[in-house]
Amino acid sequence: MALYEIPLTPEPQAFGITLAGRELRLTFHWAESPAANVPGGWLLDVYDQPDDATPLVCGIPLVAGCDLLAPYGYLGLGGALYISGDLPPALDNLGEGVPLLFETEEENA
Repeated sequence: MALYEIPLTPEPQAFGITLAGRELRLTFHWAESPAANVPGGWLLDVYDQPDDATPLVCGIPLVAGCDLLAPYGYLGLGGALYISGDLPPALDNLGEGVPLLFETEEENA
């Protein structure tokens, strides 16, 4: 099992990345809340890199304290994705004090 930090900046972005040997495209975008007193949030879309027109899963909310990929185990992405840190992801802090971590699954010996 290994732990990797995925470098992010507090702005919408998309990039290709290899996670657990699988080529993916990750897209991060900010969604404003329609309610004035409710903050917006970051969303993650995951695409199959060889054909990045093929979405694997879209609209994963970036929340701290849980494996963001747990509901999508059937995709076989080979690990867990976590928001780490003491702060919730906000428009101005993604990647700066609020890191995104990928933890590979244990290999069977």
